[in-house]
Amino acid sequence: MNFKPHDYQSYAIDYIEQHPVAAVLLDMGLGKTVISLTAIADLLFDSFMAHRVLVVAPLRVARDTWPAEIEKWAHLKELTYTVAVGSARERRAALMVSADITIINRENLSWLIESSGFSFDYDTVVIDELSSFKNHQSKRFKALLRVRPKVKRIIGLTGTPSSNGLMDLWAEFRLLDMGQRLGRFITQYRNTFFLPDKRNGQIIYSYKPMPGAEDAIYSRISDITISMKSTDHLKMPELVSTRYEVYLSDAEADRYEELKQALILQLPDGEVTAANAAALTGKLAQLANGAIYAYTGDTIEFHDRKLDALEDIIESANGKPILVAYWFRHDLQRIKKRFDVRELKSSKDIADWNSGKIPVAVIHPASAGHGINLQAGGSTLIWFGLTWSLELYQQTNARLWRQGQSSGTVVIQHIITKGTIDERILKALEAKDRTQAALIDAVKVTLEV
Repeated sequence: MNFKPHDYQSYAIDYIEQHPVAAVLLDMGLGKTVISLTAIADLLFDSFMAHRVLVVAPLRVARDTWPAEIEKWAHLKELTYTVAVGSARERRAALMVSADITIINRENLSWLIESSGFSFDYDTVVIDELSSFKNHQSKRFKALLRVRPKVKRIIGLTGTPSSNGLMDLWAEFRLLDMGQRLGRFITQYRNTFFLPDKRNGQIIYSYKPMPGAEDAIYSRISDITISMKSTDHLKMPELVSTRYEVYLSDAEADRYEELKQALILQLPDGEVTAANAAALTGKLAQLANGAIYAYTGDTIEFHDRKLDALEDIIESANGKPILVAYWFRHDLQRIKKRFDVRELKSSKDIADWNSGKIPVAVIHPASAGHGINLQAGGSTLIWFGLTWSLELYQQTNARLWRQGQSSGTVVIQHIITKGTIDERILKALEAKDRTQAALIDAVKVTLEV
């Protein structure tokens, strides 16, 4: 195919080429992969500013999306690439291939740097989903930081830079600019922009931004950051977000409150304990969905309210394809037991969904949140169980609500158990969205199109 970039894509391509360090916050559906590849091709073959390129991406995106994009576009035909995923033997074989671009999944980045036996001689690095490097204590962060001085050009791509608040930004920009803008140490960043929030004596559990901190942070990173929203540059389908509310019986509601208050719930089939608040939220979320894990690991079924709601939704769809997002493993087991569904795991599953061959598909946000194009197969997503992660939530929604969606309307429906933690999770997602929206808007590029 011939690539005819939109004006915003041309701007982003030029920005990457002109900035050795670039944080490119592109909303879902704006074509960040082809934008990056076009800039890389120019840097390799026109300006000769790049020589060896490493792309670090989520597994499925590394294996499927980046190679597919290179093969798709005529102007990228000169690019050569190798994909280092799979077993250690397969990865080493891929690294033996002389190619312009080496693509590796983020889980194997530390292996590449520390134990592959190959020298790290990449002068350009692309981090697809920069937000996956927000943990400064992770192996992938430490490994990349160790070789960062060797890298002359680095591009960080994401649509969700601060899914859990401004604290996420430090590690991401530490990798990009080696600490020039937000400081070389997390303690320095924390002391400059945050105040202790939740604490127990001398133990601090969380921090909150100081007054004016958001604007100050955005100002510091603005010279290497561009941000674009899909709604500003694409004709997106209408997005309708709704709630399908279900209600516990009085007896079920009493037992839910018993667990919430006493951290222990007596059930006919076993005993469930929640030793602390973090475990409790997980138990309550399970309970809201209709089943719960006992201390033995067995699943205790509690109610079928959400399954009944899902049955109503499937019936009302009249054969229209439906995508169902689940969170707990027992959610999937109970859904499969009741309905004829297919789990989207392999490339063939995804192809069959996009071909309209699967009436009801199920996905887990953690495995299908990034880089998977599902918009050709349907326009309705049902959240059977919610996630606390704004990043996974937004990315999963964007599998359907994106450019190329043929339906005029995309429906995101949340099955919510009233009076339970479901309502708190949805509220938390909305609150985090406001924080992230502030970051996006602060560094947003205004283009005259």
